[in-house]
Amino acid sequence: MSSSTSSLPGQETLLASWAALAQTSPGAGVIRCAATAAAVFPAWVVLNNAILLDAGDGADVAARLDGVYSDAGVGVWALWRPSRITDLDARDEVSELGPLTRDTTTLVMRRTIPCGLRLHDGVVRTSVAAASDAGDDPIPGADLDRPDDVPGLTGWAMIVDGTAVAGAWTFLHEDDCGVYAVGTAPGWRRRGLARSLMEHVLADARRHGARTATLQSTRMGKPLYESLGFEAVGRYEEWVSRTDDQRSSTMSASG
Repeated sequence: MSSSTSSLPGQETLLASWAALAQTSPGAGVIRCAATAAAVFPAWVVLNNAILLDAGDGADVAARLDGVYSDAGVGVWALWRPSRITDLDARDEVSELGPLTRDTTTLVMRRTIPCGLRLHDGVVRTSVAAASDAGDDPIPGADLDRPDDVPGLTGWAMIVDGTAVAGAWTFLHEDDCGVYAVGTAPGWRRRGLARSLMEHVLADARRHGARTATLQSTRMGKPLYESLGFEAVGRYEEWVSRTDDQRSSTMSASG
């Protein structure tokens, strides 16, 4: 295993967003040490992720994280290894990470937010939890939660005919806006809704002082983000503690 890892653009925004989210979830927190930063969310399965900050002995890193998550009653978690590789299909720089199992890869993408992006009718603020749900299953607009009362943290939903059918959440950290969990409910895809939602949240971020935006993209989302001017600047290689049906896609909480 290589002796060091790269801190990727938007990584501090991502870590700060986890700390902000922890204020909305019982027993949650972000635990940092020299080698890792671990988001611990006993009540929110997909958010139990850690980022490798300094490569060392993989078995030792995994054992320490297992202790952190076990103490919180969390049985399934993932470790993200940052890499400057910008190709989803390129070979990993490491072949093993202790007892962990290699899982998904997501691209880290970044862009400068331009002036002139427009706000879209139908996009409303809500809680992060509701925004995440709206990207999976339509929600009556009247049933959306109030926004979370955490500075910089915003959930967004796209309303069509009174129903929330797409969602995302953002976090403003210094002059960067992290964009996460962008999704459109099945049956409402390929209508440009995710694009309109992205344009809205970027325009809002610009109005609130952000000058860059960062996100993590799956293969499916990459064409949309590229069309919006995002460029790949690295990737996270995910290693999981064990396979579990409850955790079908840990990266879905990131974008």
